[in-house]
Amino acid sequence: MLARRVIPCLDVHHGTVVKGVSFRQLQYAGDPVELASRYVEEGADEIALLDISASIEGRETFIEVIGRVASEINIPFLVGGGVRGAEDAYKMLVNGADKVAVNTAAIQDPSIISAISGRFGAQCTVLAIDAKREVSGEKTWFQVFSHSATRPTGMDAVEWAVRGEELGAGEILLTSIDQDGRKTGYDVELIRRVTESVSIPVIASGGAGDLRHFLDAIKIGGSDAVLAASVFQYRVYTVRQVKEYLRSQGIEVRI
Repeated sequence: MLARRVIPCLDVHHGTVVKGVSFRQLQYAGDPVELASRYVEEGADEIALLDISASIEGRETFIEVIGRVASEINIPFLVGGGVRGAEDAYKMLVNGADKVAVNTAAIQDPSIISAISGRFGAQCTVLAIDAKREVSGEKTWFQVFSHSATRPTGMDAVEWAVRGEELGAGEILLTSIDQDGRKTGYDVELIRRVTESVSIPVIASGGAGDLRHFLDAIKIGGSDAVLAASVFQYRVYTVRQVKEYLRSQGIEVRI
């Protein structure tokens, strides 16, 4: 079993880090370079930078911000937001990203996953899925949303994750829209349904507010990594505190 990863996330809006609730009510949270540098010192396994307004505004991710952050860190760097194809992925990779997450564009044209994976490898290709719990009669399912969780697609998140793996994605970044920013815990049912259906790593995202939440995402949900933003940005916990707690609970992590 590989060591589980703890990944701080930088949600970037027009070049600054922000944080909201369920992708809304955004508030300033800091400078991306300063935060990324702090997380490296705290022992982060990876940094994720997601340009949360790029798809809505129909533009590319801020390449300049990627370059500034990449120049200050020495750990894997995942970047997403506004990726419309292999050329956008190439720009991010040559400017310092190690992995590229694709979301809205892949929903519109799934072949983009294969294009990025075929050109740069599955290890560089992450399918980001923003999902919301839906209840239809006695059935509970998770609907995929595009454009930073603003547009329902009618797609089932579990089926989309399976399809993404088939198309060449090497990892899934799975975010619960319902839990995002609420600090009440990850949606472990969503995580578990996806991890049981794919063989590639799954990063759990959305809802961390307590040390126990990180453990639940791994032990109950089966995630390979846990991603969080506000608890790290506002110093509720440090990355090192989370990793020490997980290790005390029998989870293998890099300290």
